[in-house]
Amino acid sequence: MANNNNLKLISTVFSHNGHIPPLYTCEGKNINPPLKVENVPDGTKTLAIIVEDPDAPRGTFDHWVVWNISPNEAIAEGSNAGINGTNSFGKIGYGGPCPPSGEHRYFFKVFALDDELNLLAASGKQELLDAMKGHVLASAELMGVYQKHKHAVAG
Repeated sequence: MANNNNLKLISTVFSHNGHIPPLYTCEGKNINPPLKVENVPDGTKTLAIIVEDPDAPRGTFDHWVVWNISPNEAIAEGSNAGINGTNSFGKIGYGGPCPPSGEHRYFFKVFALDDELNLLAASGKQELLDAMKGHVLASAELMGVYQKHKHAVAG
């Protein structure tokens, strides 16, 4: 898998290793944050994004599986761009951070692909990874952290 180190994934609402604002989590509107992909390599037809939490108690938890996103425009807040697959919540589309306890890391991974993927809507992460094999021109990631806000407890 070729990796173009120039590909970048950025967000205007959190920096790499920064805190994801509550608006984009289960404590807010639970919508995807705005994302921008820079330095897309020549030959890129579509983008795919996987958002996952490797700190989940039962293993990696998938928050967003999406493909066939146009490489020429930013991904707007709450847009659910492209074709959305099924996340680990069992729902289609974006499911925001909602850690049961402590601070978790959320990896937003983008893949520049040389073709559109012929994948059924609602497919899961493994089907997407299988479909991307041999088509990835470059990849990049943006990692944000989130911890639920503690509610005051009387006592």
